Amino acid sequence: MSDFVRLASKPDLPEEGEAREFPLGDKTICIANVDGNYCAMDNVCVHRGGPLAQGVVADGKIICPWHGWQYDPKTGVPAENPALKVAVYPIKIEGEEVLVEVG
Repeated sequence: MSDFVRLASKPDLPEEGEAREFPLGDKTICIANVDGNYCAMDNVCVHRGGPLAQGVVADGKIICPWHGWQYDPKTGVPAENPALKVAVYPIKIEGEEVLVEVG
């Protein structure tokens, strides 16, 4: 089992309805604020590699800015192809620290 690692500080988190990119080792993690809940997932769209965190959050989905694929933030599954998915990571906030478990 992997441990949670620090990704950011609480003030760095996106506002409701927004997403942001955070580097973590050789990955970039998309943190989105969906209806007041934070979710963490890989930042690379499985369709054409678009940066998910540069898209929008609408109707409870994270929408890729390149071709509009819509991802469920809980499962990482895009509505356009349920056979595919991006990795979704547990996230927690302890004090002012934002932690994710990526292993």
